[in-house]
Amino acid sequence: MERQFLIINFVLIFIVGCQQIEIVEKIDNNSIESNQNKNFTKSENVIIEYENIWDYIFNKNLKNNNLVINDQVLFYMNMHLKDVDKFKEYLNDSYYFIFYVISELEKENLPLELALVPYIESNYDPFSISSSGAVGMWQFMPRTGRLYELNKTWWNEDRHDPYRSTEAAVGYLKYLYDRFNKDIYLTLAAYNAGPTLLDRRINQNKRRGLETDFFSLNLPTQTKEYVPKYVALKELVFNSSQYEISLPDIPNLPVVKKITIPGQVEVITLSEFLDIKPELLYKLNAGYTKWASAPEDQSIFYIPVEKYYLFENEDNPFKDSNQINWISHVVESGDSLWALASKYDTEVKIIKQINYLNNDILAIGSTLLIPLSKTKTNNFIPYEMHIVSEGDTLWDLARKYNLEVSDLAMMNSINENSFLQLGQQLTIGNKNIHRNIESKKRTILYSIKQGDNLYKISELFDVTIKSIKEINNFEDDALMPGQIIKIAIRAF
Repeated sequence: MERQFLIINFVLIFIVGCQQIEIVEKIDNNSIESNQNKNFTKSENVIIEYENIWDYIFNKNLKNNNLVINDQVLFYMNMHLKDVDKFKEYLNDSYYFIFYVISELEKENLPLELALVPYIESNYDPFSISSSGAVGMWQFMPRTGRLYELNKTWWNEDRHDPYRSTEAAVGYLKYLYDRFNKDIYLTLAAYNAGPTLLDRRINQNKRRGLETDFFSLNLPTQTKEYVPKYVALKELVFNSSQYEISLPDIPNLPVVKKITIPGQVEVITLSEFLDIKPELLYKLNAGYTKWASAPEDQSIFYIPVEKYYLFENEDNPFKDSNQINWISHVVESGDSLWALASKYDTEVKIIKQINYLNNDILAIGSTLLIPLSKTKTNNFIPYEMHIVSEGDTLWDLARKYNLEVSDLAMMNSINENSFLQLGQQLTIGNKNIHRNIESKKRTILYSIKQGDNLYKISELFDVTIKSIKEINNFEDDALMPGQIIKIAIRAF
């Protein structure tokens, strides 16, 4: 059956510098082409190179669903149009990832417009974590992530990984798209609410003799808002010139390159070699949740493509396996040498040897230096302690031990301007051992629900009860439904 498009004429009204849209008239006209088709025609005999990612999407996208624009869609369109410069920045957040997303969608012959989904889910932020525990660019819940082999270890969280999660998300979208007869609105609704719930609501309407399209279903509020947000974004992007929107310049080619490095790699050291901010390297490799990659035979990293030449140089220090196999661990209640050896992929005898332990008893609050793998590349670096004597300062000690003042202060959790006390014990060691191994934090707000307690919340967000109490200045464990609390989650 020939597709019918619901076309809407818009009047653009400029009020106080903001673009606003009104519905003027609705026209059902089979002879009118959709807006996104009419501006992007090409001769069958001419091969056009699409240098910009947006031109590529417009021309290659599967035209397979009716465009439905209603008051709710217009509301979300106007939200974006209030600040078109901010909207351009919002779209540019996909710069490093959208080409890969489109490539994966093409492999499965899915509509390329589905590359807009991560904007709605996370604004293409691989570090994103929702209050419900959904993680990453595609906001995978733990159970769905496991179904698509997105694994979590002490070192990695695949749901954060922008590339592995994209492969999983496209696989999931392919399943939903086929399951719901290639109806893109139902596909999106199922992605948000789950296919089981959507099937139940479709069957309810069938029993009542009602229509079963997305707009006729009784769905949760979040899902009813999800599709209009998507339609609003698609309309503004696919018809950007109509709304005087300048789309960001994102090239239609890879802007990152996958590399393999022998052994374990410290993220900060690699960023220094590449001369890029560690935040960018973490963003491109958000699946690594700690200060370094896992202690394995090789590490996979994604780097800006313009930096790849550094790895072709003979002086590349990452040609051989790196000696970064150490971490400091503060002993907590319940810790044992066997548990720590298993957690950090090492051996009990090595932990005891490095920390000069004569027995298996651990003191709560003590700090252990732990080698992070059983590989032969481990170098036993002495665990040194300096006892502060009269006249000692951080600056003098940093010079004496060939350290930066900031590193010495960091590894001892003190301020650079702190006064040292006679007899105070200071940890001294290679700065690579004592990097800040706590994952970088970002604070989110969480609304307490009925039945919540600190233990349950700490498990949900993988943080300690102590950190929740400290950031909220709690004196006791009492929580009230509706109470808003802060949680410092691990961003990477």
